[in-house]
Amino acid sequence: MLENTTLLTPLHCLYLLGVIVILAVMILRKDTPAVCIGFLFLLGAVGMGSLTGGIQTVFGAMLYAAREFMEVIATIALVTSLSKCLSELGSDYLLMRPMSRVMKSPSVTWWILGFTMLLFSLFLWPSPSVALVGAIMLPFAVRAGLNPLMGAMAMNLFGHGIALSYDLVIQGAPAISAGAAGISTSDILREGRPVFLMMGAATVFSAFLLNRKNLMAEQASLSLEQEAPPSFSRSALFLAAAVPLAFLADIAAMLAFHLRGGDATSLVSGTAVLLMCLGSVFEFREKSLEKITGYLTEGFLFAIRIFAPVIAIGAFFFLGGEGISSILGGKEVTDVLGTATTGGIMNDWAVWLASHAPLNKYFIAVIQMAVGALTGLDGSGFSGLPLTGALARTFGTAVGASIPVLASLGQITAIFVGGGTIVPWGLIPVAAICDVSPLELARKNLLPVFIGFLCAFLTACFFL
Repeated sequence: MLENTTLLTPLHCLYLLGVIVILAVMILRKDTPAVCIGFLFLLGAVGMGSLTGGIQTVFGAMLYAAREFMEVIATIALVTSLSKCLSELGSDYLLMRPMSRVMKSPSVTWWILGFTMLLFSLFLWPSPSVALVGAIMLPFAVRAGLNPLMGAMAMNLFGHGIALSYDLVIQGAPAISAGAAGISTSDILREGRPVFLMMGAATVFSAFLLNRKNLMAEQASLSLEQEAPPSFSRSALFLAAAVPLAFLADIAAMLAFHLRGGDATSLVSGTAVLLMCLGSVFEFREKSLEKITGYLTEGFLFAIRIFAPVIAIGAFFFLGGEGISSILGGKEVTDVLGTATTGGIMNDWAVWLASHAPLNKYFIAVIQMAVGALTGLDGSGFSGLPLTGALARTFGTAVGASIPVLASLGQITAIFVGGGTIVPWGLIPVAAICDVSPLELARKNLLPVFIGFLCAFLTACFFL
């Protein structure tokens, strides 16, 4: 049994109550920002010891969330501005025409979109891949009759789910888990492979089967031949050729210079805005300055409209993670929580839960998954990996279970929940690119992901 060094306080209990209430409201298909704001005030009042502290916490937490989301907001805005330019010039039609021969039906399109996202995400990680795949392939998919929500599911489950949790190529996630567990990265990738593969297969196949009728719900109202503009300008032809070539050059640069994460995302975003500027200058010449301003304005208005409610939701969950020190202040956190841990309130709950787990390898597997899910609620799938890795080593040694398999279970749940398939504030990039509600996407993902969790657990039981 782990030594319990975490002291739970009224602030811990209040935060857990907030999580339960917010999740219940989400399940009831109601908006949650008002609930999040209310609990931010209560947590701030308790944590700071005053009503004014509660009021300040509401603003401070939202400001912190806005800063954390700014990179994604800017990426979505710039890619959207390029999309607006492509649409006005007719370049999007030219790009879509060849793909229409491959994407014959919504069902086929769903799998093509998903596997394309998986391939890009394995080599580039999901964040830049969302911008690339969303800007180039999503319009094809929608024209082929694929419901945008179903397209968002495919991109999300294959990218932020399968690719990010297994992380076979870049190996960032398994390296963190392995380091904390005291084993090699190859141990997790090899011994955990059946669990990762079962999780991925069960999730995407259940998502496809559960939503097969919805895949046919929105057929394209007009064929490409009917929608084709009568002629194209030279600027439209130039932009249609430049966009795929420029993004292919980005991919080559990412691979050549080992650009990952934020560096890769900034390369894609910068390329998008430069292409938009070039297209505007070539097409509108002396009016290009005003057109560029208009495209940027449309892009940022779209991004802010999508993010406005999620900033409030994210503020609450950032308060439960490492953001609590920045939001409430380091001294206040130490005084109120009475603990030296820096992982946040949800990490404290995870450690407490783990320290009270019965020493049975199957129940320990459940605890590993629960701890991973709890740490993922702050929207960062990677923040809980050191904890799940360390617990895998402790539990595995105590009961003679496979440490790599336990670490794999924790890694799967932490990333599927926090990396961007369950928590709405982690779904924003895909939801925004596809122009769907992140809350609705989270609800759609919930059942397939939980089916995947069950299948992954049952598979793990054979290898523990």
